[in-house]
Amino acid sequence: MSAYETIQYEVRGAVAAITLNRPEVLNALNTVLRRELIEAIEAASADEQIRVVILSGNGRAFCTGADLAEKRPADFSPQIELEDEIKPALLAIANAPKPFIAAVNGIVAGGGVGYALACDLVIMSEQAAMLQPFVSIGLIPDAGATWHLLNQLGRKRAYELMTSGERVPAARCLELGLVNRVVPAAALMEEAWAWAAALAAKAPLSLRYSKQALTAIEHMSLEQAITYESALQNRLMRSQDAKEGVRAFLEKRPPAFKGH
Repeated sequence: MSAYETIQYEVRGAVAAITLNRPEVLNALNTVLRRELIEAIEAASADEQIRVVILSGNGRAFCTGADLAEKRPADFSPQIELEDEIKPALLAIANAPKPFIAAVNGIVAGGGVGYALACDLVIMSEQAAMLQPFVSIGLIPDAGATWHLLNQLGRKRAYELMTSGERVPAARCLELGLVNRVVPAAALMEEAWAWAAALAAKAPLSLRYSKQALTAIEHMSLEQAITYESALQNRLMRSQDAKEGVRAFLEKRPPAFKGH
């Protein structure tokens, strides 16, 4: 694994943690961080020894979106930046064959919301908050945030959040279903590592295809969803892990899953 300038990459057993490390600017996304995030996310996704990935930030923020202080050329195109340097990381999370957990340690704003909501699970510090301030500067949420907000909140609540620019505290994020868990700030990373370790002990193929199924069936009819599930189940029933799971159940012991 190469050394990163703006990211900390840590591995504990079958869990990897990717930590944004520009705390002095609230982990704002400059060119180096955007590109290193793509590299780190793709590396963790491709590593067969890693079963779960944590995404977090150092300091007082998870990520506050674009670094507005970064110098850009006169012909700067936000579309090119979003397509070439942000979209690949977001799609790498969405398409990864393993779960990503966002551990939101502080404020998450702007484009940072897209990274957090792209993860499969979100754990948030009770002191953290989510913010979409684009309306204050004449822009709209990006980095996939409009899609996530629509799908998770419904049109009316999504539009309200997008156009109010309000700061949504962790407890409210939990009520809205934007996050899974809210924990004391001091316990955030301990809880995130424990959650990731518990997931890593489960069958990797089950984690992979559960994630794939949710993505695929989102716009299917019930009839189509049942057929899709049955095809995946047919494949999984023939796996070594499924056979090991049955043996372990019958022998009353913890299963030793290998991901095959």
